[in-house]
Parts: sequence; C-alpha cells; structure tokens
Amino acid sequence: MRHIIFIYFLAIFSIFGQDGFKYNSKKRKIVVPIKIIDNLIFVPINVNGVELNLLLDTGVEETILFSLEEQEEEVSFKNVETIKLKGLGKADYIEALKSTNNPLKINNSFIDNNHELYIILDQKFNISSHIGIPVNGIIGYKFFKNSIVEINYIKKKLIIHRDYSKIQKKLIKRYSKIEISIEKNKPYITTKLSLNNNEIKAKLLLDIGNADAIWLFDANNNNIEIPENNFDDYLGRGFSGEIYGKRAKLDVLKFNEYEFKNLYVAFPDSVSVQSAKMVKNRVGSVGAEITRRFSIFIDYTKEIIYLKKNLNYYNPFNFNMSGLDFQHDGLQWVQEMVYLQTNKSQASGYGGIEISLNPYKYKFELKPKYSIFNVRKGSPAALSGIKKGDILLTINGKKAYYFTLQEISALLKSEENKQIVLEIERNSQVYKFSFFLKNII
Repeated sequence: MRHIIFIYFLAIFSIFGQDGFKYNSKKRKIVVPIKIIDNLIFVPINVNGVELNLLLDTGVEETILFSLEEQEEEVSFKNVETIKLKGLGKADYIEALKSTNNPLKINNSFIDNNHELYIILDQKFNISSHIGIPVNGIIGYKFFKNSIVEINYIKKKLIIHRDYSKIQKKLIKRYSKIEISIEKNKPYITTKLSLNNNEIKAKLLLDIGNADAIWLFDANNNNIEIPENNFDDYLGRGFSGEIYGKRAKLDVLKFNEYEFKNLYVAFPDSVSVQSAKMVKNRVGSVGAEITRRFSIFIDYTKEIIYLKKNLNYYNPFNFNMSGLDFQHDGLQWVQEMVYLQTNKSQASGYGGIEISLNPYKYKFELKPKYSIFNVRKGSPAALSGIKKGDILLTINGKKAYYFTLQEISALLKSEENKQIVLEIERNSQVYKFSFFLKNII
C-alpha cells in the first residue's frame, strides 16, 4: 500500500476556455460528503448522467477519466477526438480521447454544462486497485476556479461556498490568510525549507492529490541536494509509467506561522520528471500529508487560502517501514461459519424453551484479495524473503480480507520494531514470513 499514490502532469495542447462549475441553487453553501483514503479526497460527481467517483486534485488542470469499464452504467461522450497525453513516469505518450460539452453535476446544485474531459483508453491504467475503492478519474482546476472550496478533513466534508461575505468574519477571526499564486491553472505557495542545514526559499505546487508531505526536484535548484542519509524507493505512478526516486528527511518546512520539523521528503528521479513542464522557480510540491493537518478554504479567484489547525496537526510524520506495497487484486469467495440467531422459540412440555442444537451454518461471501506489487530493496520485508506478486493470506494471524488497504497501510507505519508476521501464497504454496518494522533514516 502506498503512502504516496499518484501525481499527474499533462502536456496537452488545448484551449482553456471553459467556464467551470457554477451554482445552480439559492443555498449559500453546498455540503458534499467525501471519502478520504491515505490523505486523498474522493468526490461523487455525476458525469453525463452517471455518478462517478473522482479524485480531487489541485495538481491537475484538466478532468481525466479512466476505469470506466468498472461502471455498471455506460457513460456516453460528445464531440470526441483522439489525442496523446504525457506526464510523470518513464514511458512514452499514451493514447486518450478528448470530449467537449459534457454536463457535470454535484447534487444538481453545482453544475458545469460545458465540461471538457480526457478519457484514458488503456484499461491497465487503473488506480482503484491501489486505493481499495472504485476510482473513475481526477478533477482539478475547473472545480475550484469559480468558488470558495472548504475542505474539512476531520468531518470528511467538502463545502462549496457561494458568497464570500457570509464567511468573511469567520475567516478573519479564526483562520490564517496565506497568499498563493495561480499559474497555468495550478496553485503555488512560497515556503521556507531547511535541508542539510541550508535554508531555502521554495516555491511549491499546492497539490492535495499528492499523498506525501513534500516532493523536491533537486535538478531544478542548486541549493537542493539530496541528504546522504537516503534510500531508493518507488514513489507512485504517473500517466507515463512508474515513478522512482529517493526518500530522506527534511529538517524544517515553514510557511506563515506554521512550522513542521523532521518530516519525510521524496526526490523523484530526473527521468521520471523530464517531461513535466515546470512554472518558473518551482522546486517541488507540498502535498496532502501537510494539508490534512488543517481545515482549509481555497479561493482561486482571490489567490488566497485560509488555514486553521485541526486534530491532525500534531500527528507524527510516519512512513511505511516494511518496504511493502499492496494492491487490491480482485475479489474471492470465502466460506465462513456464522452463528444464527432466531426469534422463533417453542415452549417444551416441561416449561422450558426448545432451541436448535446446531445454530451455526456456513455462508459464502465475496471478500477482497490483496497482492504485493512492490518490495523495496534492502527493506525488512525484502530481507525476510517476501517477493513481488505474493498473495497475502494473513497478517499477524488475522485473515487479510478483514483489513482494508488503508488499515494495512496504517499498520505498516505504526511503530518501529513492531513484529509483522505474514502468511502468503506463492505458486500455490503457503509460506510464513516474519520481520520487524524499521525506520532506516
């Protein structure tokens, strides 16, 4: 399971003339329940009459759809043409479709009737298996461009505000105001970093679609050097393939009155980012491992965000200390014995109650199946003998299908020196492996 999931950059030649979402309601705010998994935000949005589950991401300009074959209802598109996309990763361009004039809606209250979509055709491009829930795409700039969007990570709510005057007093009194810049339809924030005892003024993309805390591009700034104490790691997947790089510790991240110390930083390798088109002076990204620690208002129109500490603020910066990354590998039929409770009873001739002598029965249920899609070299799991492709059967004696991917991720980040015992299946044989979580930096 990944702490960082997916980061996307598009190199598409298109005209950004769409109007974006607008209010279609007299309500002063629209409240949308959201799902938050590994810091990432998933929003239900109706696309051409079919409700899809989209990742909300300030790091993308366009709305991108994929994994539509998982939908029970077929989604139709208008004005379709073939294009090519290129982004982070080592592979070449991938083929996609561009479609215009699509209606997108949230609760019939927040609507864009002329939305431009990009549909990835490759069925292998599927992030659902890494998240553990169906994910049909990503939405970015056009969702934010016309409104004030509030993200409440604790209550798992997205609130779209219609009128700034209705919340102005609250923001001034309770929140910190931070200026951002919207460049090429993405938000940027100026921070101060302390790395290798060197303080750096850093312009970072504010990217809530990146589950990590910080990404830095060392080739873009002579002051940024990867610390000697680092390790190679798989960072995620972009449009153009797998993203690899190094992980290390960042001494300090500061913006306004907020300061974070001793946090993890990722350095994607130069091959993975060579096709990403950077705005001037950008040196990296600040991601959702930081933003999840705040209640946050995002206002693209005024180029401002408002922050207030939430219950996550003082949580430690943890890391997957096992070296394992899991993925959802479909469903399996599981036979389980269950206890049957019945309201029916019958009085016996002796004034007692007659009950069944066998109140148990077997039932079959579909349960998630997990496999290992990456093993970090030199990690505790790798040294124990676990390999990519192994099927997970049990975790510390408990059946794997009782866990969600998020629960597995939390366990592997829980505490150093914690023992993890995994039972796995490999080539139809069952093996047991044991290792201890270890923080190597």
